[in-house]
Amino acid sequence: MSETADPTPAPSRARAEIDLAALRANVRTLRATARGAAFMAVVKADGYGHGALPCARAAVEAGATWVGAATPEEALALRADGALPADVRIMCWLWTPGGPWREAVEADLDVSVSGLWALREVEQAARAAGRPARVQLKADTGLGRNGCQPADWAELVAQSLRAEREGLLRITGLWSHFACADEPGHPSVAAQLALFHEMTAHAEQAGARPEVRHIANSPATLTLPETHLDLVRPGIAMYGLSPAPELGSSADLGLRPVMTLAASLALVKRAPGGHGVSYGHHYVTPGETTLGLVPLGYADGVPRHASGTGPVLVGGKWRTAAGRIAMDQFVVDLGGDEIAPGAQAVLFGPGDRGEPTAQDWAQAAGTIGYEIVTRIGVRVPRVYVNE
Repeated sequence: MSETADPTPAPSRARAEIDLAALRANVRTLRATARGAAFMAVVKADGYGHGALPCARAAVEAGATWVGAATPEEALALRADGALPADVRIMCWLWTPGGPWREAVEADLDVSVSGLWALREVEQAARAAGRPARVQLKADTGLGRNGCQPADWAELVAQSLRAEREGLLRITGLWSHFACADEPGHPSVAAQLALFHEMTAHAEQAGARPEVRHIANSPATLTLPETHLDLVRPGIAMYGLSPAPELGSSADLGLRPVMTLAASLALVKRAPGGHGVSYGHHYVTPGETTLGLVPLGYADGVPRHASGTGPVLVGGKWRTAAGRIAMDQFVVDLGGDEIAPGAQAVLFGPGDRGEPTAQDWAQAAGTIGYEIVTRIGVRVPRVYVNE
């Protein structure tokens, strides 16, 4: 593997270069911000498109002691065949009825429970496995997605403690998730934190003795020290992207983007003025020019919504997707520059070498940086540097 994070010549088509040194540095920065709290590296959705296992391993090397995944299948893959050290705790939270509860119990995963149906299924799994389950109770403090409503919390806690006394489970955590931590000063943040304290206090007064209480996501980890509690759960910040422009850029937050997406120009050709480009001819060349063909499209995760606006660095200059982004390719107007086929086109990266960033693409597509990196598809090989 390469030992440098500098862009290498583009491959025959495309590559997503993942700089694990940058990821480790981001983890250390975040850990320093939340001193005293344990660190959960969130690697759901294949590590936000970066590769779950390589990123989990790098995060553990930098001090993470927990790893978080959304689905049980993601978590079980991280536990399989000694993929991670045995003492690393792995948690998953997005369950549906009939899920692989027994496999999760036998793999010693921490499973999240938000309602009585899930508690019943994990009890059955623990009986079948012949060992107690590690259970974390999730409180809905105001996000309105997963989690137990305050009105139902007392019963969920009571039934969980009953199952714990019966030896079926161990309540290892109490947790929740913010709705608006990425909006500085939003009143819901203080309200959610206060309610979380109330709900955890009730559980502890009833007899729960959790190992960890946690609510801090990336923006809360970076800006709200009162939310750090026993554990923080950074996701997007670990990959070097700012969780919100309002909080500052990646550089402002001391983070470095981990992914660089590049491709080789598949074709360069001269075109006359008035020449339509791509489907619908939404772009017409203003004069004689050169056109470069970038062999990436929305099947690879390049957002079609960025047609006409998505930035690309080619030949040391920013270019813009000319016309519609198609399934496998899009065109950039090179403005008459003579650039050879095979030249590198950088869609996004850290930005310190003049290339666009994922945030630039997010603005071009009217979305968030999370989506830009997560949607890069399996046709684009991940190449890991600084392993």
